[in-house]
Amino acid sequence: MTHWFRVSAPGRICLFGEHQDYLGLPVIAAAINLRIWVEGRFDSTGMYAVDLPDMRERLEFPATFPQPYQRERDYLRSVPNVLHRAGITLPRGLKARIWGNIPINSGTASSSALCVAWTRFLLCHSAGARPVDPFQLAKWAHQAEVLEFGEPGGMMDHVLAAVGGLCYVEFQPELAVQKLRVDPGLFVLAESGEPKDTKAILARVRGGVEAALRKVGQADPSFDLRTATSRQLRRYGELLSEEELQLLEGAIANRDITRKAIAVLSRTSVDRRRLGALLFEHQQVLRDSLRVSTERIDLLVREAMQAGAYGAKLNGSGGGGALFAYAPEEPERVRDALLSRNAPAAIVRIDAGATVEAEWEA
Repeated sequence: MTHWFRVSAPGRICLFGEHQDYLGLPVIAAAINLRIWVEGRFDSTGMYAVDLPDMRERLEFPATFPQPYQRERDYLRSVPNVLHRAGITLPRGLKARIWGNIPINSGTASSSALCVAWTRFLLCHSAGARPVDPFQLAKWAHQAEVLEFGEPGGMMDHVLAAVGGLCYVEFQPELAVQKLRVDPGLFVLAESGEPKDTKAILARVRGGVEAALRKVGQADPSFDLRTATSRQLRRYGELLSEEELQLLEGAIANRDITRKAIAVLSRTSVDRRRLGALLFEHQQVLRDSLRVSTERIDLLVREAMQAGAYGAKLNGSGGGGALFAYAPEEPERVRDALLSRNAPAAIVRIDAGATVEAEWEA
């Protein structure tokens, strides 16, 4: 008899705080009921054999760590490498299958869900189905996906995949996650059909903001993005390029929108129209200040709102990929409107974080 496990982790939508987590500013995000699954068993064959049916691929490599990387973003090797360095006892062999229904390369955190699910599956070797600290799980997955390959992303996606639910996440002075108990209702997630270059978008936006912050910090060491106002920022206009100033103004505007949103979501009942208006306000900043929206996404946002959504915005780093509409009243009508524009769309709800769904003997 062999012991099997099935583990899953969710994708996410970012309601408020796009391009904020890597600046140490808060975000509001929700895990959704689109997931990555890992199912398999451990053995002592000395090999890791993983089937990836969605990619029509099978990977095999020796169970000796650290493993050299064979490709860009080699997550199936980076996760056990990270756990090995952390002193976790890894299985001497395994056979597994990984699949999912999260749109790939769309800003819905499919790669982060993969890293979290794969990490949790490997931890089943020593922890079984017993609870695992979700914050440690998120940190290991973030290290494996982002730090291991020198990527410019933050940790929001990994926290949501590990913790689940609707969360207000703060990153400074230390990681703190507040699970929000309200249920805002349903959303419609849609794919624009445009490929996105996440690395290029993050490099431009993050690089531009960080360059601007270095210049301002040299002139005024007391400058703090967590408290600065747009009026204060104008004092440093001569130090910054037009794009750097625009990016910093966008970061401050998005920070303030997030603060307004947490006030709405901290009440016992949600003012749905106000929440939708703030979502669209966030989209306008992403479009005009950070310039990460596209004509196609702008069109789909308008289409969703004309069909009855209270608000809509791009999801993730932008430049293509996915968007979502807040449609608690008429989700089917909004979904159908997006489908009519040749945008694959699905109604989604808030869901749980990384879970050991099943274990059995076979």
